[in-house]
Amino acid sequence: MIDFQVEGRVAVIRLDRVEARNAINGEMAQAIEAAIDKVEDDDDLWVAVLGHHGPVFSAGADLKEIAAGNAQALWTERGGFGGIVRRERTKPLVAAVDGHAVAGGTEIALACDLRVAARGSKFGIPEVKRSLVAAAGGLVRLPRVLPPAIAMELALTGDTLDAERAHELGMINDLCEPGAVMECATDLAGRIIANAPLAVRASRQLILDAPTQTDAEGMDAAMAAFNEIARTEDASEGPRAFIEKRPAVWKGR
Repeated sequence: MIDFQVEGRVAVIRLDRVEARNAINGEMAQAIEAAIDKVEDDDDLWVAVLGHHGPVFSAGADLKEIAAGNAQALWTERGGFGGIVRRERTKPLVAAVDGHAVAGGTEIALACDLRVAARGSKFGIPEVKRSLVAAAGGLVRLPRVLPPAIAMELALTGDTLDAERAHELGMINDLCEPGAVMECATDLAGRIIANAPLAVRASRQLILDAPTQTDAEGMDAAMAAFNEIARTEDASEGPRAFIEKRPAVWKGR
C-alpha cells in the first residue's frame, strides 16, 4: 500500500495501490498514518515527500468501500480521511503529483504543505457529480490556495483544474515535466533541509496559524518562537557559520 524510503534527511513516501488508481481504503489510510508517524518520530528525518506509483496520484476514496458500507474505515482517529487530512504534524510535507489527483486525492495534496506537479496533471473535487460533499478538507483549503471565485467554481461544477493553471494561480509551487516530479519534489525538499530544522518547523507553524490571528497576535507568536529558538545550539551555529564563511552544520537542537 505504501512504499517508504529514506534519502538522507528526506523521507520519500509513495502511494502504492496502482491497481485501484491509488484509491484510499482502510488499509491504505492506516499505512499513510503509520508512514507519517515514522517521519514525525525519527529525529534524523526533517522533511517528507508524498508521491505515488502508477499514472494516478490518487482517485480519492475507494467508492467500492463506501458502497459496501465501510466509509468510516477510510478515516483514522488522528488523521481523518486517508490518515492525513486532519493529521497534526511538525515537519514539512511536499506532495509530488504526476497524474490525476481528484476528489480525496486533491484533498490529500492540499493537506501537504507544498505541492509539485507534472504538466498534464489534474486536480478537482467532483463530489457534487455524485451527490456527495467534499468533506476531507477540499472545501476549506481550496479557497486558501486559489482565488475564491475559482475555488467556488470547482466546488459547484466538479470540473478539474490542470496543473499549468493551478501553478499560475499559486496552488502549485513547482511545475515539472512528466516523469520528473519526484526529482523536482526532492530538490525542493533539499532546499528546505539546507536550513535549520527547528526554525523551519516553527516558521511552518506560524504560517499555518496566521490566517486566524490578528497582526499583533501573529507577531507575538513569532517573537515567542524567536526567543525559544534563540536558546538552541543551532541558533549559535547559524551566525558562527556565516562569520566563518562555511555551510552550517545543523543538529536540530
